[in-house]
Order: sequence, then C-alpha cells, then structure tokens
Amino acid sequence: MKTTEEIYNILVEQFGEEGLELRPDEVVAPVIVVAPENIQKVAKYLRDGEDLLFDYMMCLSGVHYQKEEQLAVTYHLNSTSLKHKVILKVIMPQDDARVPTVEQVWKTADWHEREAFDMFGIQFEGHPDHRRILCPDDWEGHPLRKDYKVQEFYRGMKVEY
Repeated sequence: MKTTEEIYNILVEQFGEEGLELRPDEVVAPVIVVAPENIQKVAKYLRDGEDLLFDYMMCLSGVHYQKEEQLAVTYHLNSTSLKHKVILKVIMPQDDARVPTVEQVWKTADWHEREAFDMFGIQFEGHPDHRRILCPDDWEGHPLRKDYKVQEFYRGMKVEY
C-alpha cells in the first residue's frame, strides 16, 4: 500500500514536476494537484501502472472556490488489488472551467462528470454525453456554485427557495 507522497514521487518520475503539486496538508487528506491538460495521461498511468493499478474511481466532485474565482474537480481513486487510495485535484479559473474527461479511463466518471457539469458548469471536454443530469435541460445556471442566483420563475411557475 503506497502513500500519497509515494504516488506523487512515482508521477514526478514519470512526467516531471511541471503540472503536478503535492499538497500534504489539505483538510481531509493529502492531495495531488494535476494541471487540467495532464489529467488524462496521469489518470491512464494511475490505472495501468503495475505498481499503482487504480482500477476504481470512487467519486468525482466539483468544488467552487468563490473567493479565489476558481472551480476544481476532485477525483477519489482506489486500487482494489493493491489497497491504496489517492485524491487528485484539478483547479481551473471559474470563467474557463474546462477539463478533459476521464470517462474513457474509468466508466464510473460518466455520470459524475455530468453531475459536476450540471451543478457547477464544469465542461468535460470529450465526454460522450455532455448534458445535464439533475436539472432540466433549460435550467438557468448551476445550483451548487456559490454565486448561483435562483431564477424567479421556471416555465411560468414561481421558484420557491
């Protein structure tokens, strides 16, 4: 079972330090921050690397850091055979919230990415079915963003909140 720091060192050895950052003092657990343009190759390596074998994406979540004007995607990964876990984070500006999909790496990302798009407005480039999953297709805005303003009416009905 590898620690987050050991996994980070393996990734740095494979890809170099640019686009990777270890944050050992995050609130819940240590996190490896990955540049958006690197997420697909890092994800594939984590899945396929013999000493890593991250075969299960447990969760993908959107996060809005309003004060920093940023959005993030966190990926909670698990290796069921080697029994280690890691959290990745991709951070992007809130006015250009886009990251390549990892749906082709872990099929479980499919609906998780759709939910992060629906609730936060994060665009998952290359996703095969990039549409809302919880809100109606014509809903205005993304309800879990901290700057979200509830629309007063929806299809002629007053929206209570």
